Parts: sequence; C-alpha cells; structure tokens
Amino acid sequence: MRNIARTIAGAFHHTPLGRGRAVALGLLMALSAMLAPQRGLAVDLEPWKKPEPALVIDAYELNVVDWQEMLKDKRIAGFVSKASDGLPESFSCTGEHKGDTFAHCKTMWRKYAVSRELYQTRRLVARASGLLWGAYHLARPGNPIEQANHFLDYAEPAADELMVLDIEGIDPDNFMSLEDGEIFAQHIKTRTGRYPMLYTNHSTARHIADHRALYPILSRLPLWYARYKPGIRNVFPMGNWDSYALWQFSSGANCNKRRCPYRISGTLPDIDVNVAPMDAARLKAEWAKGDLLPAKPLPPEPAPTIPALDPPVLMLVSASGTRPACIGAQAIGVDVMTTSSIGARIASR
Repeated sequence: MRNIARTIAGAFHHTPLGRGRAVALGLLMALSAMLAPQRGLAVDLEPWKKPEPALVIDAYELNVVDWQEMLKDKRIAGFVSKASDGLPESFSCTGEHKGDTFAHCKTMWRKYAVSRELYQTRRLVARASGLLWGAYHLARPGNPIEQANHFLDYAEPAADELMVLDIEGIDPDNFMSLEDGEIFAQHIKTRTGRYPMLYTNHSTARHIADHRALYPILSRLPLWYARYKPGIRNVFPMGNWDSYALWQFSSGANCNKRRCPYRISGTLPDIDVNVAPMDAARLKAEWAKGDLLPAKPLPPEPAPTIPALDPPVLMLVSASGTRPACIGAQAIGVDVMTTSSIGARIASR
C-alpha cells in the first residue's frame, strides 16, 4: 500500500499541479489504509466463515453422528467426546444407592457401560480417520480428586490427546466449585504431567479472570470458550487470556432446522461446533501440550480513600478548649466567645 502511494505521489509531483496534489493524494491513501479492515481483527467476527481456521466437533453420548457424512467436511480437524460425569458410579446396587432404587441403579450401570463402549468406538473411528482426539469431564459437586481419577480411568488419554475440565457455571450445588476445579486440574497434572484445558462460558471465565489471584491454575489453563454469538470483539484480553484456544460458536442453543451458524453433515442441529484460531497444522502442534499460559501481573489495588467530612469542619483552639467552626457554602459560623478569647490571647502577647 505504501509503495503504491509513493509511486502515484511521485507521478503527480512532476505534473503542473506539483506538490499540492501529491500531498493530497498521500493523505487520501493514508486515510484509506487506516479505514481498511485489519487482518488481526478478522478472527473476532465469524471466523468459521473463513476457510483457514480449523473446526472441532464435540459430542456427548446422545448426539447422532454419521461418520461417513461428517468426514466429508475437510475443515474438521478434531473430535472431543464426553468421557466421565462427576463421581464414579457405585459398583454395588445393593442397599441404599444415593436414594435410587435397585432397578434405577441397574439402568445407570447399563447406560454407563454403553456410553463407555461408545466412547471407545468413537475414539477408534476418529483416530483412524486422522482426526485429533480429546475427552472432557463434566465436573460435578463432590471430591475433585476422585473425579480426576474417574476421568483418567474412563478416558485413558494418550500423550497426544486433549484433556478438558468442563465447568458449566458458578453454581456449587450443580457443578464443581472453582476451588475444587483447582484441585482437579493439579491432580491431572500430577498424574499425567500435563494440565487440562478449561471449558466454560463467558460469565464464569470473566469471574475467574477477575479473581485470578484466587485461581492461579484455572486462570492460566487454555480457554475453550462457549459463546453463541457472531463475535467476541471487546471480550479479550480477559485476565491471563489473550484469546480463546477453542470457541464453541454453534450448538442446539443457536442452531435449528431453519438457521444455523455452521451445519455439519451427518449430524443433527444439536451438535456442538468449535473453531480454532489457527489452521489444522498449527492446531495439531498445539493440541495436547498441556502447558499453563503465562501469568500476567495483577492490577494494582486501589489506594484507600479517606471519607471527606460533610460539611468540612475547622477546629479552633480557645482558652476553654477545642471547638468546631463549621464552614458552610455561604459563610463561616464561628462562636463569638471563642473568637473573643483568641483575640484577647493575641493582644496579650
């Protein structure tokens, strides 16, 4: 752009109008360059409409996937499957089982067995098809170390497979607390040598970022960001996060038979679709590193404020002691006896 401007400006410089046109043209070209869209900002608005960014599918056990149809979309580079959910199920259905009946306990075990087999089948198909593989744990209330062990036993993650901690919100009655999330992530690191990625929504991510001194691990995990809007402008940087590692932009929340941000062949509208801020080759290199992000300096604490007196009070000293003289907006009201005693003392010196 600059070279073109110089060439044209040089041509105008030798015309009868001389420097005036050259200056005007140079200013016009500079203004055009300022107003032109910048490549660095394109990622924050519907990046899935560009051919370069890689796509990642994530699914739970009830999502329908026709693998032959889905794999026709060559932009899909990875597949993340739900693995474990909360604490492990009891191996015994006798006696009390968290308030469940014997029949319900057996049903849950059948569901668990089927979901585990489905997980392993999807894993074999995805990896045989050349896709990156990952697994997530839906974090619930309860012992975080038991949940971390349950996830590792269920998913059996290989060294090149992504691990994800899924915290759906700040509600300790339904989801793992952020404090327990710290313990979960650290235990995964202890057992595998790698940290998991953090999946969560905007409000939870913002809370973690704003209180990152309390969550030194969660606030530095790569962020899988759930946001069902066309853009994320003015969202990042957010604490230690300069951007997202994955952005879940389409799901049953904003995709239906009539309208959808991005349709995946061989799936129903409830499938979750994610975009990466990089192409497939770069995503493969970054996929399972499991490193913490660099910690940014914490913002300085605000200086303590001293409340002002309203109205301001002027303390005067008299022979009888200290007395206030109130300073108002219109005038200063001072006790006559106090001022008289002050005057008498000054005159006697």
